[in-house]
Amino acid sequence: MIGMQYKINLPRDYNMDIIRQRVRDNGHKTDGFPGLLFKAYLITEAEKNRNLYNSYAPLYIWNASEGMNRFIFEGFYDNILASFGWQQINIGVPYSIHLNEDFDKSRYVVEITGTLPERKSLLDPKFQTANQYVSNVESFGELIIYNPDKWEYSHYSFYHEKPEIQTGKQLTVYQILHISQ
Repeated sequence: MIGMQYKINLPRDYNMDIIRQRVRDNGHKTDGFPGLLFKAYLITEAEKNRNLYNSYAPLYIWNASEGMNRFIFEGFYDNILASFGWQQINIGVPYSIHLNEDFDKSRYVVEITGTLPERKSLLDPKFQTANQYVSNVESFGELIIYNPDKWEYSHYSFYHEKPEIQTGKQLTVYQILHISQ
């Protein structure tokens, strides 16, 4: 499996309804895409959910590289290039994936990022999870993706309802516009 995400930062005054309409018009095109476990169409909005900026940040989990390669190199990713220019695609390895049967009804995801410090053994890695900072809602899916090139990781936790964050810890709260499976 392969995790993939590009985070397109947009101006603070960018009309996010443009992204919403884009997903309404095109999100269904990745429903059933070969090799795709899921794609979550994620956005942040400045001054909402404690976010500092607007962004469009789709998150993909691929079952194998063939589907990802097809998406990137057979014209599908060209839509991003045409609309937003050249973007850095972050790639990682899923460490764990737990998705409930109602995962596809999730409307929010919280991401916490961290670094795996240098140590003598990688047995029992200590990943921070977003759930420890959320109090009011149950998670309907969790995902940890790590990148051994940088020794960084992201933990994503999916929710049906808007989560309340209990601390000043730097978390990103995304709204999910659509989930393709």
